Amino acid sequence: MHIPIRRKGGEIQAHFTRAFLPAVFLAASLQASPPSPGSSPLAEQPSATAATHWSSPAGAPSPPQGRITAYTLPPDLYRKARNRGRIGFASRMIGFFYGLVVLWVVLGRKLSATYRDWAESFSRKRFLQAFIFTPLVVLTIGVLHLPVDTFEESVSKLYKISVEPWSSWAADWAKAQLLAVIIGSLLVWILYAVIRKSPRRWWLYFWIISLPLLLFGMFISPYVIDPLFNKYEPLYTKAQQLVPELQRVARRAGQEIPPERMFWMEASDKTIVTNASVNGFGASKRIIIWDTTLAQETTDEVLTDFGHELGHYVLGHLGKGFLFFGGIILVLLYLGYRSIGWLLVRSGAAWGIRGLDDWASLPALLLLITLFGFAARVAGNAFSRYQENQADVYGLEVTHGIVPDAGQAAARSFQIYGQAVLVDPDPHPINVFLFFDHPTVADRIHLFVTYDPWSKGESPQFVK
Repeated sequence: MHIPIRRKGGEIQAHFTRAFLPAVFLAASLQASPPSPGSSPLAEQPSATAATHWSSPAGAPSPPQGRITAYTLPPDLYRKARNRGRIGFASRMIGFFYGLVVLWVVLGRKLSATYRDWAESFSRKRFLQAFIFTPLVVLTIGVLHLPVDTFEESVSKLYKISVEPWSSWAADWAKAQLLAVIIGSLLVWILYAVIRKSPRRWWLYFWIISLPLLLFGMFISPYVIDPLFNKYEPLYTKAQQLVPELQRVARRAGQEIPPERMFWMEASDKTIVTNASVNGFGASKRIIIWDTTLAQETTDEVLTDFGHELGHYVLGHLGKGFLFFGGIILVLLYLGYRSIGWLLVRSGAAWGIRGLDDWASLPALLLLITLFGFAARVAGNAFSRYQENQADVYGLEVTHGIVPDAGQAAARSFQIYGQAVLVDPDPHPINVFLFFDHPTVADRIHLFVTYDPWSKGESPQFVK
């Protein structure tokens, strides 16, 4: 699943997608593409204090001089950033409609009916049929969606954001397809078993089944999924002096995080983007610091990154996000149930579909969920922007007194980040409303340079 670079911060919504929200997975991740590190950037940068710098890479953006008051770019970078923003918006719009066309082609050409016939001729066992039919659908959709995926990667390479060789990108794409085949086949088998068992309540029962599957996916992802695409090592082997600083911030938040749960991730072989995150669930939860972050940021900035991620955890965003997106799944499944009958009556015979319990109806159900999912994604993005804003505030508060002038540290980090990956200073409001799951860089820098309840004698929102 590819998410174009357009933000910097925590990854609550993307984390749920990676953990295979079953309904969203059926609608979107069957069209899998490489989960590149560049798809989820986060960074915060140099503070105005004498903080320690890790070794900066050649060509890294120069730290801005003086105090940051707003996100600005010089004229040449401004033009490039505006162009990249327009390309990104057009790509996302075209990608959505192209995805619908791909599903329509699979139906109109009776490919799904043909794959069903092959699966049924191979075996009478439904389980085996699912693991024959689903891979054919997954790979067909994946191959047909390749033009959009390669275009997005080409744009990232054009603007020197992605540094991943095409051979590595193709290998990641293939691994993503393999995951989609394995997980998708299991989910499709469960879905159609539920449909056959309860034609009128399948949407509710499949949703109930999906919730523990979601939690299980979140739990195993750091152990099974993430290492397929990136290299991880204990953080203390790469930046031992950083570990106690992170623990200091964690204790300020009332948390105790052992060094065994802090990891370094190699991202520099694929992207220039910096990031930090809290991944996993329960016993698998860990802190991830990208090597690009260590190369480009000071200790102060890394601590600010970490404070933001702690905000997601301490403020209960994981649980709230689970409930919110779980509700979205339920709505999508119900809308699919309410509309699939009409669609099959209208076009099912022409597509060679015998009924809803026919394997061949899967692309039709995906078509509807993808269509309804556009509105659901807009709602999810708004919810995510709200949580990210809260995490930004929490990050400033939890590092106050630990990081001197944390607001300037965060502002300078985003200024450098914007220069490096050419973030549009003024994206169109429609673009933000439809596709941004984080506040704009300009809005976040404004928060960083203006939020100061302490000097005003006011009480902080979260960390008292």
